[in-house]
Order: sequence, then C-alpha cells, then structure tokens
Amino acid sequence: MTPQEKELEMMKGEIEKEIRAIFKANMKIFDWDIPENDDRKSAELIAQTMQEALDTLKAEIADGKYDNY
Repeated sequence: MTPQEKELEMMKGEIEKEIRAIFKANMKIFDWDIPENDDRKSAELIAQTMQEALDTLKAEIADGKYDNY
C-alpha cells in the first residue's frame, strides 16, 4: 500500500463527511430561497453540479495541474 493510499484510508470518512456537508448546505439554501421547493429536483441539480465540478477536477489532474501542488 502506498503512503497516499494509507493516508486516504485514514481520511476517507472525513472526505465523505465534507462532501455531504456541502450538499446539505446547498439543499438548505435552495429551501430558504425557493418557496415550495421541490427537494428531489434540487438534490438532483446540486448532485449534477457537484459531479460536473468533480469531472473538471479529474480533467485538471489528468492534465498535470496538481503535479507540483
């Protein structure tokens, strides 16, 4: 196991917790800003936007943007 894999093993739960916190924070904002909000639609849109951001991040990693971070 590489040092990076060991570190990830220790941090995996925290990373997942932080992602859920970002999602839930945005769900609250949608509820505050949109009267009679459709929570399922909001959740789908937020998750889609988060996925797009992850896809962009993956492309940046593949392009070497974080090789010397």
